[in-house]
Amino acid sequence: MPSYHANLRTLYSDHHSWLNGWLRSKLGNAADAADLAQDTFVRLLNRSELLELKAPRAFLRTVARGLVIDHWRREELERAYLEALAHLPEHETPSPESRELVFELLENIARMLDGLKPNVRRAFLFAQCEGMPYKQIAEYMGISLRSVERHVADALYHCYLLKYAT
Repeated sequence: MPSYHANLRTLYSDHHSWLNGWLRSKLGNAADAADLAQDTFVRLLNRSELLELKAPRAFLRTVARGLVIDHWRREELERAYLEALAHLPEHETPSPESRELVFELLENIARMLDGLKPNVRRAFLFAQCEGMPYKQIAEYMGISLRSVERHVADALYHCYLLKYAT
């Protein structure tokens, strides 16, 4: 493992500054760029082996791009959640601790639903969050009742696999 850490240390020293600059140009924020640059290398540190990289910057950019997308998704989710909270009466507003727990739950749900096809995700959310009957979902989405049943079953199976795969 020592050669692995030496290779990672070399990769870090050779490319961290470049990656940080690339992320700063994408995010427009030095603090977020520094965090995501660090997260990129943490991802590599958690791997069991370092790949033989012929194009290290392209590889780092690919890993970092995924982290940027996750970052933007998290910001959008947080913005939507805070906007929804702004419409609540003050006495119904959750505590900061409760808000953080709910936000973490929302993030986990979003991550679980991320791999679903759009129609599968929509049917599942209509059924689970809106409580719509399958027949109503079918009419609303313009698809057959059987398709709604299959979509919801596919979504449940997808979530089950994600939950028990780890």
